[in-house]
Amino acid sequence: MKHPLACGLALLLAAPLTQAHELYNHDGTTLDANLEALFGAFHSDESFDQFGNRKDGSSNWREGYVKYGLSASQAIADSGALYGAFSLLSSATWGDGDAAGFTLGDERRTAVEDLYLGWRSGTLFPALGEDGVDISGGRQLVTLGDGFLIQGDPVNAGNVDLGANFDRGGAYYLAARKAFDRTAVLRLGGKQGWRGDLMWLKSDNHFQADTSMAVANLEHVADAGTVGLSWIHGLDVDRRYAEILGLEHRDGMDTVSLRGRGNLGVKDLELAAEYVTQDRSDGRENAWYLEGNWTFSALPWSPTATYRYSRFSEQFDPLFYGLSRGYGTWFQGEVAANYAGPFNSNSQVHHVALKATPREGLTVGALYFDFDPLDTERGNLGGRELDLYVEWMVNEHWLISPLVGFYKPQRSAENGGVQLGSRETDTYLQLVVGTFF
Repeated sequence: MKHPLACGLALLLAAPLTQAHELYNHDGTTLDANLEALFGAFHSDESFDQFGNRKDGSSNWREGYVKYGLSASQAIADSGALYGAFSLLSSATWGDGDAAGFTLGDERRTAVEDLYLGWRSGTLFPALGEDGVDISGGRQLVTLGDGFLIQGDPVNAGNVDLGANFDRGGAYYLAARKAFDRTAVLRLGGKQGWRGDLMWLKSDNHFQADTSMAVANLEHVADAGTVGLSWIHGLDVDRRYAEILGLEHRDGMDTVSLRGRGNLGVKDLELAAEYVTQDRSDGRENAWYLEGNWTFSALPWSPTATYRYSRFSEQFDPLFYGLSRGYGTWFQGEVAANYAGPFNSNSQVHHVALKATPREGLTVGALYFDFDPLDTERGNLGGRELDLYVEWMVNEHWLISPLVGFYKPQRSAENGGVQLGSRETDTYLQLVVGTFF
């Protein structure tokens, strides 16, 4: 079985989600109410044979979730501040279920999403900068770098029958649930200079085989850019789910990442790169990318052009990758990343993008991807995709994003691919509406 990972909505994480409704604020004590809701309507002319539960033809479905809860902080005289949050999340999928069969359309779930406590040092340790020590634990979203390896825990499968229960409540594309079940996080350093993280992360997501990991991260942050070195050690997996998904190798696997991102002092330039190597019981795997962005700031709408090349070895494990910088990171192609593959493994990808901002709060863009498999004996998930999208922040609380995609596979399911019925171009439509307070 191929091992796809679910997609998160790009601009939800890119949007300003820091708003909250203030309930109380007095003498260093704050209490806020938080609401985040997304609804999406989806259509795909074609369906994809990932689990043997889809038929030739189109798929139509809807997804939604509401996350609601409280966050609080308490200043401690000359000793920083305590903080924490609690939230519930209700999610669902309706209709046919998604085009790849991760969900079947009858998923419904309400459960705790965030439940964590932490302490920030404020100015207690001047040498480390403002809030130079940050300790937290509990159920929370944790990221590493720009999400190439860890961007929360966003796989949201439904009632797909794989011989065990993988249901996480649906809302597969929207990636409703992103928090790790249990975490312990120590962050050292301020916003500039050297900083680091030590983390223990435990997933309760069966589609990730309930993986637990230890993470060490060291970064240097400067105006010209950030460089980082990370180590991820797999501590344990649940064998019941790991054997079904082929993830037994995560127990004891060591992943090392070296990355950088910045403009090197050039105003309109942005460069990024990352190299990852994995030492596992069945061999060594690797992945890497090079990316360049140029913003034509003197032109109307300030268009930005992007080119990126990424390569993932034949059995590379993309771990908990997710969205961090908008559409295309790190879910490459709305159809390919969510339904058809190659899901950041056994592939090299050429990516070209162009986006512009006609006015504040409105972005229009185009994304092109060319997927080329490295080892076709593992299946041929090659193809090309073009996505056209709009991101419209109507105001500080409302978001609307329509998208149309065109995906052309190299092979149909009958010839080593996954698209059912033919290798004709799939037309894919989605409309996502979000609100947050």
